[in-house]
Amino acid sequence: MGLLVPVVGPSGAGKDTLMAEARHRLGADERFVFVRRVITRPASAGGEDHEPASEEAFEAMAAGGGFAFHWQAHGLRYGIPRSIEADLAAGKLVLANLSRSVLAEAAERYNTRVLVITAPLELLANRLAARGRETAEDISQRLAREVELPPGIPMMTVMNDGTPSEGADRLVVRLREAVFFASCSQPQQSARV
Repeated sequence: MGLLVPVVGPSGAGKDTLMAEARHRLGADERFVFVRRVITRPASAGGEDHEPASEEAFEAMAAGGGFAFHWQAHGLRYGIPRSIEADLAAGKLVLANLSRSVLAEAAERYNTRVLVITAPLELLANRLAARGRETAEDISQRLAREVELPPGIPMMTVMNDGTPSEGADRLVVRLREAVFFASCSQPQQSARV
């Protein structure tokens, strides 16, 4: 069984940036799968690389069992394709940007180790302000809404307080460690002599 690595963290932590850089660095390594979320927003809307879907198409996928997980946030719907199950069954590390609201379900269904990408509060506020999408008050309220992780789920942390390259270095190290430890915990097949 592989390892599901849900990526979570506060807005402005650089999750999408670091995941894109890690995908670039590890893309040739078949042990790693970087999931493209299905989102009910156009591809041209910017942000993360995602699979755009209309509300109708998303609902049809959800009703047909096409998602391992799906949720709603910020007026959009997000889904993780069920195809991750084949990758997990093949022993791969599957990295997906998940909502904290589905972490307990993920841990119940799959071998899971949560990856928290974070940064100091002041840096988060500066990054969000640079986006220009929210007022200072909105940013303050967003950063005050800290959501706890469900208890008992193994986790690892990447502090993204430097350049994107430095943060990606840290992320790649954590992912390689996770692959190593996951492979050590797999039952070994005995060799016949």
